[in-house]
Amino acid sequence: MNAIKSLEDLKKIREQALEKRKATAVSGSTQVIVGMGTCGIAAGARETMKAVLDFIENNNIENVVVTQTGCIGICEQEPILQIVVGESEKTTYGKASPTVVEKIMQSHVVNGKVYGENEIQI
Repeated sequence: MNAIKSLEDLKKIREQALEKRKATAVSGSTQVIVGMGTCGIAAGARETMKAVLDFIENNNIENVVVTQTGCIGICEQEPILQIVVGESEKTTYGKASPTVVEKIMQSHVVNGKVYGENEIQI
């Protein structure tokens, strides 16, 4: 990476980053994000991730991108799952054990309705 020598250089880098971000956000698709920080892993986030992937595979669901992120900052709610459908706001779910993941995925991803029992307002 070249050194940033001016405000124009910084603006170019910002624009490139925004373009990359725009290219990865597929309009109309669903993104499922699993918090995989140390606290999340200790609380069972690996099993949560596996449950998400199994649900998608077992139900032949398409247009779902599953990613992981670091600590989301509400450790007492781990494992944490976030869902973004198209351009809508992100919905955050806490205590997303593998048993709960199936209910969340069925309600939110398949039926388009927020699963209120585990939703967290942040």
